[in-house]
Amino acid sequence: MVADLQVVAARDNAEWCDIVCASHGLVGRNDEDAWWVPRRSPPWYPDAVTLRPGVDPAAVLARIDAGPGASVKDSFADLDLTRYGFRLLFDAQWIHRAAADQPGGVPLSPVTTATALGTWAAAHGGGELFRPALLTDPRVRVLARYDERGEVVGGAVVSGHGARGVSNVFARTADPLGIWHGVCASLPGVPLVGYESGPDLDTARAAGFTPLGPLRVWLHD
Repeated sequence: MVADLQVVAARDNAEWCDIVCASHGLVGRNDEDAWWVPRRSPPWYPDAVTLRPGVDPAAVLARIDAGPGASVKDSFADLDLTRYGFRLLFDAQWIHRAAADQPGGVPLSPVTTATALGTWAAAHGGGELFRPALLTDPRVRVLARYDERGEVVGGAVVSGHGARGVSNVFARTADPLGIWHGVCASLPGVPLVGYESGPDLDTARAAGFTPLGPLRVWLHD
């Protein structure tokens, strides 16, 4: 069951990467082994995501521009890309939260206009990464927490269908745990997946998420 959920989380994350790349004019591709883009992906996003354990690393790298700046999300932490000039950028854990009918927390507010998205992106720190095309995709919900002055103090993105992927969770001045609870409250009755590491993983666990298994991100310097 856990292994199956890890596959679900990896596929959901690959779909989100594909949505972001498409908003930048990049056409992603996928097969049973991996999702990838032939040209360099936007900042912070991988050029390939593995979709099952035991994928041949050389075959994955053959699908992408594997030169300097390339990155690969090793969804099952079972690749060794050091001999291809890559170094381990970071490792993390896939996470899952089962559907809850009445999760605690105050729901976050949807971001629905290009202007509001620009304000949200500035607070997030992603800048030009988040483009208005994201708001027209029915699979994507950009969520924000506003303070009494109407300023963005935190937020997240939820994407996909079925189990929804939670990504880009941030708390500028808000309580991080409150943002996670707000995400859960925004999607009652919906299972959630994602990945986190370090203190962010601890916060997600406090919000009711369970680790599923490791992933790694590799970077070609």
